[in-house]
Amino acid sequence: MQARVDGVADECTVEVAMAVLGGKWKLVILRHLLSGTQRFGELHRAMSGVTPRMLTRQLRELEADGLLRRRVYAQVPPKVEYSVTELGESLRDIADRLEQWGQWYREQFPGLPG
Repeated sequence: MQARVDGVADECTVEVAMAVLGGKWKLVILRHLLSGTQRFGELHRAMSGVTPRMLTRQLRELEADGLLRRRVYAQVPPKVEYSVTELGESLRDIADRLEQWGQWYREQFPGLPG
């Protein structure tokens, strides 16, 4: 993970968090995986609008940052499962609060996109 946050000022912890969690899909992926282990296809079906290429990229970055684990089974056809690590689990409260805020926001401004 250190390589992805090099150059970020020590005093700016929000920048560190955004370096790890930034991106349109990362928190959405984590939110789905916080409910349990899933395979790529399950995640892709659950997330309308994400391309397979983008999902793969975001999964790789989350894995590199230690937030999820990728388990490959030696079988044909290949089976790959994704789950959150202990570090990823530490984001549960944050993900819950963001979901609550998003719901509140949607209720306050029903005509706005989002």
